Amino acid sequence: MEPFVALMRRYVNDYTNRHDVSVCPEIMEPGYTLRMGPHEVTGRDELYIPASQKQFAQFPGLCLTVHEIVTNGDRLAMRFSEHGRSVKHDGRGAAWTGLGLYRWNGTKLVENFVEQDYLARRRQLASGVPADVEPPALAPWDTVALAPDPEAEAVVRAWVDEAAPGPVTLDDGATDLLLADASSQVDDLFSAGPHVAFRVTRTGTYVGGLGPDAGIDDAALAGAPGTLHLVGLVTVADGRVTGGRIVRDRLGLARSLSRPTVGSAS
Repeated sequence: MEPFVALMRRYVNDYTNRHDVSVCPEIMEPGYTLRMGPHEVTGRDELYIPASQKQFAQFPGLCLTVHEIVTNGDRLAMRFSEHGRSVKHDGRGAAWTGLGLYRWNGTKLVENFVEQDYLARRRQLASGVPADVEPPALAPWDTVALAPDPEAEAVVRAWVDEAAPGPVTLDDGATDLLLADASSQVDDLFSAGPHVAFRVTRTGTYVGGLGPDAGIDDAALAGAPGTLHLVGLVTVADGRVTGGRIVRDRLGLARSLSRPTVGSAS
């Protein structure tokens, strides 16, 4: 088994799915940093573990299902779903997608750029109608490291600048682009063979698409400047992006809009 993949098996099975934070010192450095949307959580014991315990308390049966893993040996991307029932919502259930870009030092995790589709989770908990959990990866722990491909990375950098989704799935199947006249900053990008993972911060003008699910008034906020963070994992073939998945911080975008909101986007 690839060493990085073996570490992530412990992350998924021993820590997350068992809710056992005592495993964290064995798989994460003390300065472990999680970056999600505009937030940066640095400090395994001081901040990260308490945040995880809060999540486990809200979802006592929380599970993480792995759908895809790619790695080049130094970096690893994992697409997953989390799912469970919320004690804060009378036991209503939800299943939401996530995508993490992990960095390690050869022994333990040091950093993760991640997004989870909390807008979809919020919608499901409000409606009481959970989404189906996507099928698990057949054998995620058998993933073999692939060498980086600079040409595939160049294709994706150019594609990101175009700010067009192309043949990829957004979030839970959303079709809206949310921002117009957008510029993109690549915060992180790496490849494993034809697979390219990236984290982008996009700024532009809000054109709608969040609406009541995010607790905002689309009509009132149309034209407002906004910032959107997203994480993606795509495949490149014949010099173009041929498929993949992007998870966007849609609730974070709602918070970033400069005009007053209707209701709460939290």
